[in-house]
Amino acid sequence: MKKKLISILMAAAMVATVFTGCGGDSGESASKSDNGSVYWLNFKPEADEALQDIAKTYTEQTGVEVKVVTAAEGTYEQTLTSEMDKSNAPTLFVVGNQAAVKTWGDYCLDLEGTKIYEQLSTDDFTLRKDDGTVASIGYCYESFGIIVNKTLLEKAGHSVDEITDFASLKSIADEIHANADTLGFDAFTSSGMDDSSSWRFSGHLANMPLYYESVDDNWTECPAEIKGTYLDLYKNIWDLYTTDCAVDKTSLATGGYDAEAEFMNGEAVFYQNGSWEYPTLSEKLGDDEMCMIPIYCGAEGEENNGLCSGTENCWAVNANADQKDIDATIDFMTWLVTSDEGTKMMTETLGIIPYKAAPDSKNVFLENALEYSEAGKTTIPWTFNYTPNVDEWRAGVVAAMNQYDAGGSWDDVEKAFVDGWATQYKAANQ
Repeated sequence: MKKKLISILMAAAMVATVFTGCGGDSGESASKSDNGSVYWLNFKPEADEALQDIAKTYTEQTGVEVKVVTAAEGTYEQTLTSEMDKSNAPTLFVVGNQAAVKTWGDYCLDLEGTKIYEQLSTDDFTLRKDDGTVASIGYCYESFGIIVNKTLLEKAGHSVDEITDFASLKSIADEIHANADTLGFDAFTSSGMDDSSSWRFSGHLANMPLYYESVDDNWTECPAEIKGTYLDLYKNIWDLYTTDCAVDKTSLATGGYDAEAEFMNGEAVFYQNGSWEYPTLSEKLGDDEMCMIPIYCGAEGEENNGLCSGTENCWAVNANADQKDIDATIDFMTWLVTSDEGTKMMTETLGIIPYKAAPDSKNVFLENALEYSEAGKTTIPWTFNYTPNVDEWRAGVVAAMNQYDAGGSWDDVEKAFVDGWATQYKAANQ
């Protein structure tokens, strides 16, 4: 399953990844050993606990200090900028698209020919500088869509097979919402717009209109301007999320909701998120109880869509670090993708990893991605990886969506989406 799905994800994500153009004293480490040390600035908050555990295991086995610092959701770029200014900067960090390569390329060690590079099972997600040297290498591939509690859906009198497009999704969700008091659960989990949740909608949900526009206009690099041709689709699915749920949409801006807990506790049938949720959800829900379906939004031909699959998780090694720390970092990375302990953690926590020694993933949602592809469905690439000045652009979209939820005009969302893109492109390409 691993080889098949990697090939599927490569085909989808190469489009969006290869051509993208667009507190306190945490950076100070303890005294370093003669063998060097590792400082990993982690991009994935949901993986923090597992990474802390594996770092401890590695230190116990080797004596090499490994520090993992996890940036808060939506703050990775700011955190990286701050940490790179410190005397003990990260030795391992994330450079997830070509825009990031432009920003951080001078800090990226050329990984070609290193021990970790030689462990790759594919080079198709490798990001290179303009001179062809390797800036960063993928360390996991993921899929996102709408996660479904099949047991609750069946209690509501429906099955996953009935959902093939937006019309069928909306019909079922409307019915569940109308009968929520009787059923004891609602259609969708909350769509909180605080930093811990808004990325699901300003990033992943925004992928849908961006994808369709990129197909129309044949994007091969980050465009200076976008048209917003398919923002009616964005509105379709957002209105469904925020109407067919137990939460008043005027309260979404303040956040404080826990959609993951709502889903695990059986409070809703549908939950937009990704394959990275599998380790947590599987602790409460059985594999047979949940699955992932595409994000349907009303596009023509969407019944032929599969899941959104790709990566923005690419490792870079700090070329400006001491050589002993560079060596220690590459040794640690290699151990992660070759040892029993490392590969077990990586596949259980992150899903599919593109390395020769990686075991097959047991992630149900990644299996769903494979099933859709094998059925002839189109795997949707991560087109949101094109976004220029991603954090700033998303912040503008979130602010406009909050205004809309409070009774404002959708025109404000379209303006933030389209005009905001042009503004952030100029800022990123001055």
